[in-house]
Amino acid sequence: MEHSIFKAVIVGGGPAGLTTAYELSKHGVSCVVLESDPEYVGGISRTVNYKGYRFDIGGHRFFSKSREIEDLWTEIDGNDLLIRPRSSRIFYGGQFYTYPLKPYEALSKLGIGESMHCVLSFLAARLNPTQDPKTFEDWVVNQFGERLFQIFFKTYTEKVWGMNCREISADWAAQRIKGLSLAAAIQHALRPRTGDSPDVVKTLIDSFRYPRRGPGMVWEVCAEKVRRHGGAVLLGRKVTGCRFDSARKLWAITCRGAGGKIEEYWAEHLVSSMPVRELLAQIQPQLPPSAVQAAAALRYRDFLTVGLILPDNQRFSDNWIYIHDPRVKVGRVQNYKSWSPEMVPDSSCCSYGLEYFCFEGDELWSAPDHQLIDLAKKEIEQVGLAKGQDVRDGCVIRQKKAYPVYDDRYQDCVRVIRGALAAHCPTLHLVGRNGMHKYNNQDHAMMTGLLTARNILSGARAYDVWSVNQDAEYHEEGSAGAKTEERAATVPLGTAVGAA
Repeated sequence: MEHSIFKAVIVGGGPAGLTTAYELSKHGVSCVVLESDPEYVGGISRTVNYKGYRFDIGGHRFFSKSREIEDLWTEIDGNDLLIRPRSSRIFYGGQFYTYPLKPYEALSKLGIGESMHCVLSFLAARLNPTQDPKTFEDWVVNQFGERLFQIFFKTYTEKVWGMNCREISADWAAQRIKGLSLAAAIQHALRPRTGDSPDVVKTLIDSFRYPRRGPGMVWEVCAEKVRRHGGAVLLGRKVTGCRFDSARKLWAITCRGAGGKIEEYWAEHLVSSMPVRELLAQIQPQLPPSAVQAAAALRYRDFLTVGLILPDNQRFSDNWIYIHDPRVKVGRVQNYKSWSPEMVPDSSCCSYGLEYFCFEGDELWSAPDHQLIDLAKKEIEQVGLAKGQDVRDGCVIRQKKAYPVYDDRYQDCVRVIRGALAAHCPTLHLVGRNGMHKYNNQDHAMMTGLLTARNILSGARAYDVWSVNQDAEYHEEGSAGAKTEERAATVPLGTAVGAA
Protein backbone atom coordinates (compact mmCIF):
# COMPACT_ATOMS: atom_id res chain seq x y z
CA MET A 1 0.00 0.00 0.00
CA GLU A 2 1.31 3.46 -0.95
CA HIS A 3 0.96 6.25 1.62
CA SER A 4 2.74 9.24 0.05
CA ILE A 5 0.72 12.41 0.50
CA PHE A 6 0.47 14.51 -2.64
CA LYS A 7 -1.00 17.92 -3.18
CA ALA A 8 -3.15 16.37 -5.91
CA VAL A 9 -4.02 12.94 -7.22
CA ILE A 10 -5.13 13.24 -10.84
CA VAL A 11 -7.29 10.47 -12.26
CA GLY A 12 -6.83 10.17 -16.02
CA GLY A 13 -3.83 10.86 -18.24
CA GLY A 14 -5.61 12.61 -21.11
CA PRO A 15 -5.23 16.28 -22.12
CA ALA A 16 -7.10 17.59 -19.05
CA GLY A 17 -5.28 15.45 -16.49
CA LEU A 18 -1.82 15.90 -17.97
CA THR A 19 -2.28 19.66 -18.35
CA THR A 20 -3.24 19.84 -14.67
CA ALA A 21 -0.15 17.84 -13.72
CA TYR A 22 2.11 19.87 -15.99
CA GLU A 23 1.00 23.18 -14.49
CA LEU A 24 1.26 21.90 -10.92
CA SER A 25 4.64 20.21 -11.36
CA LYS A 26 6.10 23.30 -13.07
CA HIS A 27 5.42 25.14 -9.81
CA GLY A 28 7.04 22.45 -7.70
CA VAL A 29 3.76 21.04 -6.41
CA SER A 30 3.64 17.28 -5.79
CA CYS A 31 1.13 15.37 -7.89
CA VAL A 32 0.55 11.93 -9.35
CA VAL A 33 -1.42 10.98 -12.47
CA LEU A 34 -3.18 7.60 -12.44
CA GLU A 35 -3.90 6.39 -15.98
CA SER A 36 -5.74 3.12 -16.55
CA ASP A 37 -4.23 2.41 -19.99
CA PRO A 38 -1.16 0.20 -19.55
CA GLU A 39 0.62 1.55 -22.64
CA TYR A 40 -0.55 4.99 -23.76
CA VAL A 41 -1.13 8.43 -22.28
CA GLY A 42 -3.41 10.90 -24.02
CA GLY A 43 -6.81 9.29 -23.48
CA ILE A 44 -8.86 9.72 -26.63
CA SER A 45 -6.03 11.95 -27.87
CA ARG A 46 -3.54 9.07 -27.80
CA THR A 47 -1.90 7.71 -30.93
CA VAL A 48 -2.04 3.94 -31.38
CA ASN A 49 0.96 2.29 -33.05
CA TYR A 50 0.25 -0.79 -35.18
CA LYS A 51 3.31 -2.18 -36.95
CA GLY A 52 4.72 1.32 -37.29
CA TYR A 53 1.46 2.77 -38.66
CA ARG A 54 0.01 5.38 -36.35
CA PHE A 55 -3.69 5.89 -35.80
CA ASP A 56 -5.23 9.06 -34.38
CA ILE A 57 -8.36 8.19 -32.38
CA GLY A 58 -10.96 10.60 -33.73
CA GLY A 59 -8.68 13.11 -35.45
CA HIS A 60 -7.21 16.02 -33.47
CA ARG A 61 -6.53 19.36 -35.09
CA PHE A 62 -4.26 21.48 -32.93
CA PHE A 63 -6.11 24.75 -33.25
CA SER A 64 -7.45 26.91 -30.45
CA LYS A 65 -8.91 30.35 -30.06
CA SER A 66 -7.03 30.59 -26.76
CA ARG A 67 -3.57 32.12 -26.99
CA GLU A 68 -2.60 30.34 -23.76
CA ILE A 69 -3.41 26.93 -25.18
CA GLU A 70 -1.61 27.64 -28.46
CA ASP A 71 1.42 28.76 -26.44
CA LEU A 72 1.17 25.72 -24.19
CA TRP A 73 1.31 23.34 -27.17
CA THR A 74 4.40 25.21 -28.36
CA GLU A 75 5.98 25.04 -24.91
CA ILE A 76 5.39 21.31 -24.54
CA ASP A 77 6.46 20.09 -27.98
CA GLY A 78 6.52 22.98 -30.45
CA ASN A 79 9.40 21.60 -32.53
CA ASP A 80 7.31 18.58 -33.53
CA LEU A 81 4.22 20.51 -34.65
CA LEU A 82 3.71 20.75 -38.40
CA ILE A 83 1.48 23.21 -40.25
CA ARG A 84 -1.00 21.09 -42.17
CA PRO A 85 -3.67 22.02 -44.74
CA ARG A 86 -7.25 21.53 -43.66
CA SER A 87 -9.47 19.54 -46.00
CA SER A 88 -12.79 17.80 -45.34
CA ARG A 89 -15.60 16.57 -47.55
CA ILE A 90 -19.06 15.08 -47.26
CA PHE A 91 -20.07 11.92 -49.15
CA TYR A 92 -23.76 12.03 -50.06
CA GLY A 93 -25.76 10.45 -52.85
CA GLY A 94 -22.66 8.93 -54.44
CA GLN A 95 -20.89 12.29 -54.70
CA PHE A 96 -18.36 14.24 -52.67
CA TYR A 97 -19.06 17.77 -51.46
CA THR A 98 -16.43 20.12 -50.11
CA TYR A 99 -17.02 20.92 -46.46
CA PRO A 100 -17.84 23.65 -45.58
CA LEU A 101 -20.24 23.66 -48.48
CA LYS A 102 -19.46 25.71 -51.57
CA PRO A 103 -22.74 26.97 -53.02
CA TYR A 104 -21.79 26.63 -56.69
CA GLU A 105 -20.45 23.12 -56.22
CA ALA A 106 -23.52 22.08 -54.24
CA LEU A 107 -25.79 23.61 -56.89
CA SER A 108 -24.17 21.69 -59.72
CA LYS A 109 -24.14 18.39 -57.87
CA LEU A 110 -27.58 18.58 -56.27
CA GLY A 111 -29.18 19.92 -59.42
CA ILE A 112 -31.36 22.96 -59.94
CA GLY A 113 -34.54 21.36 -58.60
CA GLU A 114 -32.98 20.08 -55.38
CA SER A 115 -31.07 23.32 -54.87
CA MET A 116 -34.23 25.40 -55.19
CA HIS A 117 -35.89 23.07 -52.71
CA CYS A 118 -33.03 23.74 -50.25
CA VAL A 119 -33.22 27.51 -50.68
CA LEU A 120 -36.99 27.62 -50.28
CA SER A 121 -36.78 25.37 -47.24
CA PHE A 122 -34.14 27.65 -45.73
CA LEU A 123 -36.28 30.75 -46.32
CA ALA A 124 -39.32 29.06 -44.80
CA ALA A 125 -37.34 28.19 -41.68
CA ARG A 126 -36.07 31.74 -41.32
CA LEU A 127 -39.57 33.16 -41.69
CA ASN A 128 -41.17 30.71 -39.25
CA PRO A 129 -38.49 29.32 -36.91
CA THR A 130 -39.15 27.04 -33.97
CA GLN A 131 -39.14 29.20 -30.88
CA ASP A 132 -36.73 28.13 -28.12
CA PRO A 133 -35.50 24.99 -29.92
CA LYS A 134 -34.89 22.09 -27.56
CA THR A 135 -33.74 19.36 -29.95
CA PHE A 136 -30.90 19.01 -32.43
CA GLU A 137 -33.38 18.79 -35.29
CA ASP A 138 -35.20 21.99 -34.31
CA TRP A 139 -31.93 23.90 -33.91
CA VAL A 140 -30.46 22.83 -37.25
CA VAL A 141 -33.69 23.31 -39.18
CA ASN A 142 -33.87 26.85 -37.80
CA GLN A 143 -30.36 27.53 -39.10
CA PHE A 144 -30.38 25.69 -42.43
CA GLY A 145 -33.90 24.64 -43.32
CA GLU A 146 -35.58 21.24 -43.33
CA ARG A 147 -34.14 20.02 -46.65
CA LEU A 148 -30.48 20.76 -45.87
CA PHE A 149 -31.00 19.17 -42.47
CA GLN A 150 -32.22 15.99 -44.15
CA ILE A 151 -29.33 15.93 -46.63
CA PHE A 152 -26.31 17.05 -44.67
CA PHE A 153 -27.07 16.56 -40.96
CA LYS A 154 -29.64 13.88 -40.15
CA THR A 155 -27.95 10.68 -41.34
CA TYR A 156 -24.48 11.40 -39.99
CA THR A 157 -25.75 12.71 -36.64
CA GLU A 158 -27.96 9.67 -36.09
CA LYS A 159 -24.98 7.43 -36.86
CA VAL A 160 -22.93 9.26 -34.25
CA TRP A 161 -25.55 9.04 -31.50
CA GLY A 162 -27.56 5.95 -32.37
CA MET A 163 -30.83 7.77 -31.80
CA ASN A 164 -33.28 10.06 -33.53
CA CYS A 165 -32.31 13.71 -33.92
CA ARG A 166 -35.41 14.68 -31.97
CA GLU A 167 -33.99 12.88 -28.92
CA ILE A 168 -30.72 14.82 -29.02
CA SER A 169 -30.39 18.07 -27.12
CA ALA A 170 -29.95 21.30 -29.05
CA ASP A 171 -26.73 21.72 -27.04
CA TRP A 172 -25.02 19.29 -29.41
CA ALA A 173 -25.79 21.52 -32.38
CA ALA A 174 -24.67 24.60 -30.49
CA GLN A 175 -21.40 22.93 -29.50
CA ARG A 176 -20.64 21.62 -32.97
CA ILE A 177 -21.92 24.19 -35.44
CA LYS A 178 -22.67 27.44 -33.65
CA GLY A 179 -21.36 30.38 -35.65
CA LEU A 180 -21.66 28.53 -38.96
CA SER A 181 -24.80 29.31 -40.90
CA LEU A 182 -25.80 28.90 -44.53
CA ALA A 183 -25.18 32.59 -45.02
CA ALA A 184 -21.72 32.29 -43.44
CA ALA A 185 -20.82 29.36 -45.69
CA ILE A 186 -21.93 31.25 -48.79
CA GLN A 187 -20.04 34.37 -47.72
CA HIS A 188 -16.88 32.36 -47.07
CA ALA A 189 -17.13 30.70 -50.48
CA LEU A 190 -17.66 33.95 -52.33
CA ARG A 191 -15.26 36.10 -50.32
CA PRO A 192 -12.73 33.88 -48.54
CA ARG A 193 -11.16 35.54 -45.51
CA THR A 194 -7.59 35.16 -44.39
CA GLY A 195 -6.66 33.24 -41.27
CA ASP A 196 -6.13 36.54 -39.44
CA SER A 197 -9.63 37.83 -40.07
CA PRO A 198 -11.80 38.23 -36.97
CA ASP A 199 -14.74 36.85 -38.98
CA VAL A 200 -13.30 33.40 -39.69
CA VAL A 201 -15.33 30.59 -38.14
CA LYS A 202 -13.32 27.73 -36.71
CA THR A 203 -14.83 25.26 -39.16
CA LEU A 204 -13.53 27.42 -42.00
CA ILE A 205 -9.88 27.57 -41.02
CA ASP A 206 -7.51 26.64 -43.82
CA SER A 207 -4.67 25.14 -41.78
CA PHE A 208 -3.85 23.80 -38.34
CA ARG A 209 -0.91 22.45 -36.39
CA TYR A 210 -0.38 18.73 -35.98
CA PRO A 211 2.33 16.62 -34.32
CA ARG A 212 4.60 14.73 -36.70
CA ARG A 213 3.59 11.37 -35.29
CA GLY A 214 0.11 12.08 -34.05
CA PRO A 215 -1.39 13.79 -30.99
CA GLY A 216 -0.12 11.14 -28.60
CA MET A 217 3.37 12.43 -29.32
CA VAL A 218 2.59 15.69 -27.50
CA TRP A 219 1.11 13.89 -24.49
CA GLU A 220 4.03 11.50 -24.24
CA VAL A 221 6.38 14.50 -24.14
CA CYS A 222 4.10 16.21 -21.62
CA ALA A 223 4.11 13.15 -19.34
CA GLU A 224 7.90 13.01 -19.49
CA LYS A 225 8.15 16.71 -18.59
CA VAL A 226 5.82 16.17 -15.62
CA ARG A 227 8.20 13.47 -14.41
CA ARG A 228 11.22 15.75 -14.89
CA HIS A 229 9.50 18.40 -12.78
CA GLY A 230 9.07 15.88 -9.98
CA GLY A 231 5.53 14.68 -10.66
CA ALA A 232 4.55 11.07 -11.29
CA VAL A 233 2.63 9.63 -14.24
CA LEU A 234 1.69 6.01 -13.65
CA LEU A 235 0.17 3.76 -16.32
CA GLY A 236 -1.96 0.67 -15.84
CA ARG A 237 -3.65 2.11 -12.73
CA LYS A 238 -7.38 1.49 -12.65
CA VAL A 239 -8.98 3.58 -9.91
CA THR A 240 -11.39 1.53 -7.82
CA GLY A 241 -12.16 3.79 -4.86
CA CYS A 242 -12.21 7.46 -3.82
CA ARG A 243 -12.63 7.99 -0.07
CA PHE A 244 -12.54 11.32 1.76
CA ASP A 245 -11.06 11.20 5.26
CA SER A 246 -12.78 14.11 6.99
CA ALA A 247 -10.53 13.90 10.07
CA ARG A 248 -7.35 14.35 8.02
CA LYS A 249 -9.06 16.34 5.25
CA LEU A 250 -7.41 14.11 2.68
CA TRP A 251 -8.53 11.95 -0.22
CA ALA A 252 -7.52 8.29 -0.26
CA ILE A 253 -7.48 6.98 -3.82
CA THR A 254 -7.32 3.22 -4.31
CA CYS A 255 -6.28 1.69 -7.61
CA ARG A 256 -5.39 -1.67 -9.06
CA GLY A 257 -1.90 -1.70 -10.52
CA ALA A 258 0.34 -4.17 -12.33
CA GLY A 259 -0.44 -7.78 -11.54
CA GLY A 260 -3.59 -6.77 -9.67
CA LYS A 261 -1.62 -5.15 -6.84
CA ILE A 262 -3.76 -2.73 -4.79
CA GLU A 263 -2.20 0.70 -4.30
CA GLU A 264 -3.40 3.68 -2.29
CA TYR A 265 -2.50 7.34 -2.78
CA TRP A 266 -3.34 10.22 -0.44
CA ALA A 267 -3.82 13.83 -1.50
CA GLU A 268 -5.28 17.14 -0.45
CA HIS A 269 -7.06 17.48 -3.80
CA LEU A 270 -8.63 14.97 -6.15
CA VAL A 271 -8.78 15.95 -9.83
CA SER A 272 -10.89 13.59 -11.94
CA SER A 273 -11.34 13.24 -15.68
CA MET A 274 -12.79 9.72 -15.36
CA PRO A 275 -16.44 9.38 -16.44
CA VAL A 276 -18.47 11.13 -13.76
CA ARG A 277 -20.91 8.20 -13.73
CA GLU A 278 -18.09 5.94 -12.52
CA LEU A 279 -16.65 8.50 -10.14
CA LEU A 280 -19.83 9.10 -8.16
CA ALA A 281 -20.36 5.36 -7.75
CA GLN A 282 -16.97 5.19 -6.00
CA ILE A 283 -17.01 8.22 -3.71
CA GLN A 284 -17.13 7.50 0.01
CA PRO A 285 -18.84 8.67 2.13
CA GLN A 286 -21.57 8.26 -0.41
CA LEU A 287 -23.12 11.42 -1.81
CA PRO A 288 -26.88 12.06 -1.50
CA PRO A 289 -28.95 9.46 -3.39
CA SER A 290 -30.21 12.12 -5.81
CA ALA A 291 -26.64 12.79 -7.01
CA VAL A 292 -25.75 9.10 -7.28
CA GLN A 293 -28.94 8.45 -9.25
CA ALA A 294 -28.27 11.45 -11.50
CA ALA A 295 -24.80 10.14 -12.30
CA ALA A 296 -26.13 6.65 -13.00
CA ALA A 297 -28.57 8.14 -15.53
CA LEU A 298 -25.79 9.66 -17.65
CA ARG A 299 -25.06 7.85 -20.90
CA TYR A 300 -22.08 7.59 -23.22
CA ARG A 301 -21.52 6.79 -26.88
CA ASP A 302 -18.62 4.58 -27.86
CA PHE A 303 -16.90 4.08 -31.18
CA LEU A 304 -14.31 1.96 -32.89
CA THR A 305 -11.82 2.65 -35.62
CA VAL A 306 -10.97 0.05 -38.23
CA GLY A 307 -7.51 0.86 -39.57
CA LEU A 308 -6.75 -0.29 -43.09
CA ILE A 309 -3.30 -0.37 -44.68
CA LEU A 310 -3.13 -0.34 -48.48
CA PRO A 311 -1.13 0.99 -51.43
CA ASP A 312 -1.37 4.76 -51.81
CA ASN A 313 -3.76 5.18 -54.72
CA GLN A 314 -4.14 8.92 -53.98
CA ARG A 315 -7.92 8.63 -54.11
CA PHE A 316 -8.32 11.45 -51.62
CA SER A 317 -6.16 13.93 -49.77
CA ASP A 318 -8.70 15.05 -47.14
CA ASN A 319 -8.01 14.73 -43.44
CA TRP A 320 -11.38 13.04 -43.22
CA ILE A 321 -14.63 12.51 -45.12
CA TYR A 322 -18.04 12.50 -43.45
CA ILE A 323 -20.18 9.65 -44.77
CA HIS A 324 -23.79 10.82 -45.10
CA ASP A 325 -24.98 7.61 -46.70
CA PRO A 326 -27.43 5.33 -44.86
CA ARG A 327 -26.41 2.35 -47.01
CA VAL A 328 -23.15 1.97 -45.09
CA LYS A 329 -22.48 1.89 -41.35
CA VAL A 330 -19.22 3.82 -41.42
CA GLY A 331 -19.62 7.40 -40.21
CA ARG A 332 -16.29 8.98 -41.12
CA VAL A 333 -13.10 8.00 -42.95
CA GLN A 334 -9.72 9.42 -42.00
CA ASN A 335 -6.62 9.52 -44.18
CA TYR A 336 -3.74 9.54 -41.71
CA LYS A 337 -1.12 10.38 -44.32
CA SER A 338 -2.94 13.67 -44.88
CA TRP A 339 -2.62 14.48 -41.19
CA SER A 340 1.12 13.85 -41.35
CA PRO A 341 3.29 11.79 -43.75
CA GLU A 342 5.12 10.39 -40.72
CA MET A 343 1.99 8.55 -39.60
CA VAL A 344 2.79 6.07 -42.38
CA PRO A 345 6.22 4.35 -42.32
CA ASP A 346 6.12 3.22 -45.98
CA SER A 347 5.72 6.13 -48.42
CA SER A 348 4.23 3.82 -51.07
CA CYS A 349 1.33 3.02 -48.72
CA CYS A 350 -1.42 4.90 -46.96
CA SER A 351 -3.61 4.12 -43.99
CA TYR A 352 -7.30 4.85 -43.58
CA GLY A 353 -9.35 4.87 -40.41
CA LEU A 354 -13.02 3.96 -40.76
CA GLU A 355 -14.96 5.16 -37.73
CA TYR A 356 -18.01 3.26 -36.53
CA PHE A 357 -20.18 4.68 -33.76
CA CYS A 358 -21.76 2.18 -31.39
CA PHE A 359 -22.62 1.33 -27.79
CA GLU A 360 -20.29 -0.85 -25.75
CA GLY A 361 -21.60 -4.41 -25.90
CA ASP A 362 -23.81 -4.01 -28.97
CA GLU A 363 -23.47 -6.14 -32.08
CA LEU A 364 -21.00 -3.86 -33.81
CA TRP A 365 -18.81 -3.34 -30.73
CA SER A 366 -18.73 -7.06 -29.96
CA ALA A 367 -18.00 -8.26 -33.50
CA PRO A 368 -14.66 -10.08 -33.95
CA ASP A 369 -11.87 -7.99 -35.42
CA HIS A 370 -11.73 -9.98 -38.64
CA GLN A 371 -15.44 -9.36 -39.29
CA LEU A 372 -15.01 -5.64 -38.70
CA ILE A 373 -12.02 -5.51 -41.05
CA ASP A 374 -14.05 -7.35 -43.71
CA LEU A 375 -16.91 -4.86 -43.21
CA ALA A 376 -14.51 -1.92 -43.57
CA LYS A 377 -12.99 -3.38 -46.76
CA LYS A 378 -16.48 -3.74 -48.22
CA GLU A 379 -17.60 -0.24 -47.26
CA ILE A 380 -14.41 1.55 -48.34
CA GLU A 381 -15.15 0.17 -51.80
CA GLN A 382 -18.83 1.15 -51.63
CA VAL A 383 -17.90 4.79 -51.09
CA GLY A 384 -15.31 4.67 -53.88
CA LEU A 385 -12.17 5.35 -51.87
CA ALA A 386 -10.34 2.07 -52.47
CA LYS A 387 -10.81 -1.51 -53.60
CA GLY A 388 -11.26 -3.98 -50.80
CA GLN A 389 -8.92 -6.45 -52.46
CA ASP A 390 -6.09 -3.91 -52.23
CA VAL A 391 -6.14 -3.84 -48.42
CA ARG A 392 -2.94 -5.45 -47.13
CA ASP A 393 -3.58 -5.40 -43.39
CA GLY A 394 -5.90 -4.00 -40.78
CA CYS A 395 -6.52 -3.51 -37.08
CA VAL A 396 -9.40 -2.53 -34.79
CA ILE A 397 -9.17 0.12 -32.05
CA ARG A 398 -12.09 0.37 -29.63
CA GLN A 399 -12.76 3.58 -27.71
CA LYS A 400 -15.10 3.39 -24.73
CA LYS A 401 -17.10 6.46 -23.71
CA ALA A 402 -15.92 8.60 -26.60
CA TYR A 403 -18.83 11.03 -26.29
CA PRO A 404 -21.02 12.03 -23.34
CA VAL A 405 -24.60 11.73 -24.58
CA TYR A 406 -26.55 14.98 -24.81
CA ASP A 407 -30.05 13.63 -24.29
CA ASP A 408 -33.00 15.48 -22.82
CA ARG A 409 -32.02 14.53 -19.24
CA TYR A 410 -28.31 15.22 -19.05
CA GLN A 411 -28.53 18.91 -18.09
CA ASP A 412 -30.67 18.22 -15.05
CA CYS A 413 -28.41 15.34 -14.03
CA VAL A 414 -25.26 17.45 -14.27
CA ARG A 415 -26.91 20.26 -12.31
CA VAL A 416 -27.75 17.89 -9.44
CA ILE A 417 -24.23 16.41 -9.45
CA ARG A 418 -22.57 19.82 -9.38
CA GLY A 419 -24.70 20.96 -6.49
CA ALA A 420 -23.86 17.85 -4.45
CA LEU A 421 -20.12 18.11 -5.12
CA ALA A 422 -20.06 21.81 -4.23
CA ALA A 423 -21.74 21.04 -0.90
CA HIS A 424 -19.89 17.87 0.07
CA CYS A 425 -16.59 17.69 -1.86
CA PRO A 426 -14.96 21.14 -2.15
CA THR A 427 -11.51 19.64 -2.86
CA LEU A 428 -12.79 17.43 -5.70
CA HIS A 429 -12.29 18.96 -9.15
CA LEU A 430 -13.92 17.70 -12.35
CA VAL A 431 -12.04 18.29 -15.60
CA GLY A 432 -12.19 17.20 -19.22
CA ARG A 433 -14.88 15.78 -21.45
CA ASN A 434 -16.10 12.77 -19.49
CA GLY A 435 -15.08 14.22 -16.15
CA MET A 436 -17.57 17.05 -16.64
CA HIS A 437 -19.96 15.21 -19.00
CA LYS A 438 -19.51 18.12 -21.35
CA TYR A 439 -18.43 18.04 -24.97
CA ASN A 440 -15.03 19.63 -24.49
CA ASN A 441 -12.56 19.53 -27.35
CA GLN A 442 -8.88 18.96 -26.68
CA ASP A 443 -8.18 22.65 -26.13
CA HIS A 444 -11.24 23.08 -23.92
CA ALA A 445 -10.21 20.05 -21.86
CA MET A 446 -6.71 21.48 -21.48
CA MET A 447 -8.11 24.79 -20.29
CA THR A 448 -10.21 23.07 -17.61
CA GLY A 449 -7.03 21.36 -16.40
CA LEU A 450 -4.97 24.53 -16.53
CA LEU A 451 -7.49 26.56 -14.55
CA THR A 452 -8.02 23.77 -12.05
CA ALA A 453 -4.27 23.69 -11.39
CA ARG A 454 -4.30 27.45 -10.84
CA ASN A 455 -7.19 27.14 -8.42
CA ILE A 456 -5.21 24.54 -6.46
CA LEU A 457 -2.05 26.66 -6.54
CA SER A 458 -3.87 29.75 -5.30
CA GLY A 459 -5.81 27.93 -2.61
CA ALA A 460 -9.00 29.57 -3.85
CA ARG A 461 -11.36 28.92 -6.73
CA ALA A 462 -10.56 32.05 -8.65
CA TYR A 463 -11.70 30.50 -11.93
CA ASP A 464 -14.99 28.86 -12.80
CA VAL A 465 -13.88 25.84 -14.81
CA TRP A 466 -17.48 25.23 -15.90
CA SER A 467 -17.47 28.48 -17.87
CA VAL A 468 -14.87 27.04 -20.28
CA ASN A 469 -16.71 26.52 -23.56
CA GLN A 470 -19.89 27.75 -21.83
CA ASP A 471 -20.67 29.84 -24.90
CA ALA A 472 -20.75 26.62 -26.94
CA GLU A 473 -18.09 27.88 -29.31
CA TYR A 474 -16.94 24.74 -31.06
CA HIS A 475 -16.61 26.37 -34.45
CA GLU A 476 -15.21 29.56 -33.05
CA GLU A 477 -14.75 32.86 -34.76
CA GLY A 478 -11.23 34.21 -34.90
CA SER A 479 -7.77 33.02 -35.80
CA ALA A 480 -5.62 30.68 -33.73
CA GLY A 481 -4.71 32.23 -30.39
CA ALA A 482 -6.84 35.31 -30.98
CA LYS A 483 -7.97 35.42 -27.35
CA THR A 484 -5.44 36.32 -24.69
CA GLU A 485 -7.85 35.99 -21.78
CA GLU A 486 -8.52 32.62 -20.17
CA ARG A 487 -11.72 31.76 -22.04
CA ALA A 488 -13.80 34.16 -19.98
CA ALA A 489 -13.26 31.74 -17.10
CA THR A 490 -12.14 34.44 -14.70
CA VAL A 491 -15.64 34.52 -13.25
CA PRO A 492 -15.56 33.78 -9.49
CA LEU A 493 -16.80 30.25 -8.97
CA GLY A 494 -19.57 31.14 -6.58
CA THR A 495 -21.45 33.08 -9.24
CA ALA A 496 -22.12 30.01 -11.36
CA VAL A 497 -22.52 27.04 -9.00
CA GLY A 498 -25.46 24.93 -10.01
CA ALA A 499 -25.72 26.31 -13.53
CA ALA A 500 -26.11 23.79 -16.32
